[in-house]
Amino acid sequence: MYDMKNMAKFARIGELAPEAFKAFAAFDAAAVKAGAIPVKYKELIAVGVALTTQCPYCIEIHKNNAKKAGATEQELAEMRRVVREAIEGQMHFEGRLRGVEADALVLESGRTKVTRIPLDNVSRGRLAVEF
Repeated sequence: MYDMKNMAKFARIGELAPEAFKAFAAFDAAAVKAGAIPVKYKELIAVGVALTTQCPYCIEIHKNNAKKAGATEQELAEMRRVVREAIEGQMHFEGRLRGVEADALVLESGRTKVTRIPLDNVSRGRLAVEF
């Protein structure tokens, strides 16, 4: 279960696979290093990705890093709304595409009856088509 105390086990990876751990740490540092995109924005992006992948450890780590880099609670809240919209938008669009694809399949096969299921179910891949 999720518990930030588990992060203490992360050091054990460094002991068991020191070269891989060093490479990961270097990659991580390089990814968030200040460049064309300031660190604060890189960390906000990382929080957004972590919310999408639903990694509680990554969310917590990158949220704290974003705050250290100057991100405000308002910026974090706005970023969460953007992430939510992107996820919901994709589900809505994907559901509509599946509906169009199902309609096309039915029309091509000469069948005409398509039973629509509420969009939230369609976007999860469920669409009833009667043949």
